[in-house]
Amino acid sequence: MLTPEQGDQVVVEPTYMGDIRYCFRDRDIDHMGQKGFDLGSYEGVKRNALAVYAHTGPEGDMPPEKEAKWSSNRKQTFLNWILRSYPVGTPKEQARLQLVAPRTPSRLRKNVRNLTAGEAALLKRAFQGLMDRDPLDSNSYYAIAGLHGLPGSWCSHHINQYNPWHRIFLRTFEDALRSVPGCEGVTLPYWDIETPLPPLLSEDPFATYTLPIDPGLQSQAPQPGKYYPYTIERNDPATIEANVKAFGMLDDIETSRSQTMWGAYNQGGYQKFSIQAHDSGHLSIGPTMAAQEVAAFDPVFWFFHCNLDRLWLEWQQSVDATTLQGFKSTVTGDMTWLDGPAPLDSLPPFMSTNAQSIELDVGYEGDASVSDTPVAFENTFGSLSADRKFKIRKDAVSIRVKNIARLNIPGSFIVNLLADGKVVARRAFFQPDAPKKCATCAKQELVNLDFRIEQKKVVGREISISIEVPSQAEIGAAFPLGGAGSPTINARLLLQDQ
Repeated sequence: MLTPEQGDQVVVEPTYMGDIRYCFRDRDIDHMGQKGFDLGSYEGVKRNALAVYAHTGPEGDMPPEKEAKWSSNRKQTFLNWILRSYPVGTPKEQARLQLVAPRTPSRLRKNVRNLTAGEAALLKRAFQGLMDRDPLDSNSYYAIAGLHGLPGSWCSHHINQYNPWHRIFLRTFEDALRSVPGCEGVTLPYWDIETPLPPLLSEDPFATYTLPIDPGLQSQAPQPGKYYPYTIERNDPATIEANVKAFGMLDDIETSRSQTMWGAYNQGGYQKFSIQAHDSGHLSIGPTMAAQEVAAFDPVFWFFHCNLDRLWLEWQQSVDATTLQGFKSTVTGDMTWLDGPAPLDSLPPFMSTNAQSIELDVGYEGDASVSDTPVAFENTFGSLSADRKFKIRKDAVSIRVKNIARLNIPGSFIVNLLADGKVVARRAFFQPDAPKKCATCAKQELVNLDFRIEQKKVVGREISISIEVPSQAEIGAAFPLGGAGSPTINARLLLQDQ
């Protein structure tokens, strides 16, 4: 909630993310939620705004506690928000620094490049200990990695649960590392993919892994025996670095950091930068990481995903979403996945829920507290009111390849954006070999891929796309566009405030 000083100052141009969501205490949100009034999200506050205005203020009946009454200035701020047509806006650095309680995580994950010789040796011991266990032991490397693809097939991609599921998955794996005798204090480091693959990850036991049994024979896999015998395949560091650049992964990461609402950060809205960066990373690293069925068997998977979790926590901190209520305030649309009744809020096969993942007690070296550097947030508008001044960005245009029939495509694929027949940008999509047999995939038959690209590369040129399926390289990686349904190419100009 706003501090007394903030509450006694009239904000002439308030926004939801910068001002209004702080007007409500957790107890206010919980109390009114029981009565069917959502005051914890943008859409809920907007829907109930007139009722809120009518019942608050020095003489109002809400909140009931005298010391919690809204001042006249706070009520005026709320009215200004209504009169300005409920702008979403962006978080305010000063307010965020005042209102976010400091995190004191029970375990801290380091950059893998900063491990001491002793820490690296201990991590190797923990990994090797898991790999040496009987594959049918539920706490073995094979069993835990197998939850992601084969034989478990539990993982959720391209949905709201993607980040929460992987956060709990990482914690489960880290707990297993700690179960190896002598490794009780080990934590899982992250590989910052903005830097080349660290040399340590090319050393045993991180360099390779051979599946000890056939994952297909234990499941309803479409191709039993395809992944046995099987040893992971990974690109060399130089190729990985080149791929990361070619797929625009670092651009997507940077853009995801500037989003204020959960859908735009994760996987919804007009853009979906976080999950798109994830997909590009998988296909950049190599054949094993590009195959959802076996990706988690590559030891680099854990360091790669640890970094993605670090980036998600960094985003949570930047938008004041490290608590459940703070996180809910960034969510638009249906929230039953987050805190609905079981099993809607679950993350099978784990006992943890989506809501519990939001406040997981894990921190990252150098990223465990709010940064002193303000985030350059952005809002993308389809249109602006006539009294708002703006200009069209010249540095980039937003292009979406829309309605790709992903269920027809056998495995992870790449979309190339062509200008006058030449590739000017590439994006990847991560999925199993037989997406039609994946329950999660089947819920999203049509998918989109987004590009931000310099206008000079596309304006005035003939734009087209092509699709590649890397796993089909032996018979020709090119995939016929007709097989991908009827995708369209959409372009939007990006606007920014004057």
